[in-house]
Amino acid sequence: MTIRVTPRSSRDEVSDIQEDGTVKIRLKASGPDNNINQALVRFLSDLLGVQTGNLEIVAGGAGMDKLVTVTGMDASQLQKRILRSLGGGN
Repeated sequence: MTIRVTPRSSRDEVSDIQEDGTVKIRLKASGPDNNINQALVRFLSDLLGVQTGNLEIVAGGAGMDKLVTVTGMDASQLQKRILRSLGGGN
């Protein structure tokens, strides 16, 4: 899953899905990239209902554009849960 993170937001939320499928996520976290990455993994864990160990940032650890893998969930489940958080899906 491709993610673009916006740190220092007023709340943690999925804010948009871009035309190319990139999921835009706002996080309250700030500071070093490691803080933001940890906050992203915790947020995605809660959002998707998976353990943090099932999430891995495989690219973009030092930037705001990240590639995240999710084990234990197929693509359709992943999409449904993200859309549900936007209020656009079941």
